[in-house]
Amino acid sequence: MYESDVINEESERTAFRKAEKKYKIYYDNTKKKKVPKPVDTSEVVDFSSILDKYNCNGEVGEGVSVLKCDFDRPVFCLDSRPGFYFIPGALSVEEQCHWIRESLLSFPQPPNRTNHNAMYGPIEDLFISAEEGKVLVSEERPLDRVDLETIVSKSDPGWKFVEESNRKNACNSVSASVLLRKLRWSTLGLQFDWSKRNYNVSLPHKKIPDALCQLAKRMAGPAMPCGEEFQPEAAIVNYFGIGDMLGGHLDDMEKDWSKPIVSMSLGCKAIFLLGEKSREHLPIAMFLRSGDVVLMAGEARECFHGVPRIFTDAENAEISHLESQFSDLPYLDYIRTSRININIRQVY
Repeated sequence: MYESDVINEESERTAFRKAEKKYKIYYDNTKKKKVPKPVDTSEVVDFSSILDKYNCNGEVGEGVSVLKCDFDRPVFCLDSRPGFYFIPGALSVEEQCHWIRESLLSFPQPPNRTNHNAMYGPIEDLFISAEEGKVLVSEERPLDRVDLETIVSKSDPGWKFVEESNRKNACNSVSASVLLRKLRWSTLGLQFDWSKRNYNVSLPHKKIPDALCQLAKRMAGPAMPCGEEFQPEAAIVNYFGIGDMLGGHLDDMEKDWSKPIVSMSLGCKAIFLLGEKSREHLPIAMFLRSGDVVLMAGEARECFHGVPRIFTDAENAEISHLESQFSDLPYLDYIRTSRININIRQVY
C-alpha cells in the first residue's frame, strides 16, 4: 500500500500508524525550494553498525543475537521477533548493480504484470523507451500507417510507444519517463492478483530467472527448516521514488508460512518498520541499505511491516558504492533517487 492509498480513521490511531507518521517525509513549505524536514532517527536500529561492532569485538547489543548457522556472513535476529533475520550487506556491489538493471529492464516485461496493466495493458520496453524519450499513445485515432510500421513498439493493441514528434497525432498520450517514475510494482513467476488477493495460476507468466532463484535459495538457507530447500515460485518487485512509502501490511497469501519471504534491498537507504500481530503494538524501526537481505518466516510472517520513508538526498541515500560501479548512466540516474525491493516467495 502506497501513501496515496486510503487509510481508515481507526488505523490512524494505532501505534503502527503513529510510527509511520513519525518517519515519513514531510517538507518545509516555508522555503522557496522544497526541502525535507529533519527526522529523528536516534531510535532506528542500525544493523550496519551492529555488524561493525560484532566484527570488532563479538558483541551485538541488547535484544539482538547472532544465528548459529552455516552461512558465509553473520545473520542477526531480533529476540522479540522470532522468525525474523537480517543479513547486512549480503549482496555484493556487482550483484546489486546486476539486479537493479534486471529490475528496470527485464522484470517489468510482459507477461509479467505491473501496476500499469490496469490502465494501459502490457507495456514492452518501458525503460528503453524512457531512455529514448518515447511517448505511449492511444490509437483511438490512428496514426499514419507508415509511422506505425516503423517506429511503434509492439504492445497492447490500444497503446503504443512512438517518437515524441508523433505525439500531436494521438488522442491520449503519456511520456515513457513519467510511466517509469510511476512504476510501483512488477510480478515474477506465479502472478499475484491484487484485486482478489491471491495467486492466479491461470495468468500467463514466466518462471523466475534461474540466477535469481539460486540467489534466493542461498539467502533463504538460514531461515529454512532443517533439511529443506527453498523453492522460489513468485516474486514481487516494489519500486519506490521520492516521497513514496509502503504502508503497514501482512504478506499472508502463501500456503506455508514456515517458508521465508526473501527480501532484497537495492538503491537508496530506507526505514523499515517491523511490528507485531496487531497494529496496536509499537513497531521496531531499522535501516535498510542497498545489498541488505531480510528474511521473514514463521511467527514473523504474522507481523505487520512497512516502509515509511526512503532517503533520496546525497547525504543520506548511501549509494556511493553504486555510483562508483555503474557505467550505465540511465540506471544510475534512476537509482540515485529510488529504491527497489525484490521479495521472493514459496507459494505452495
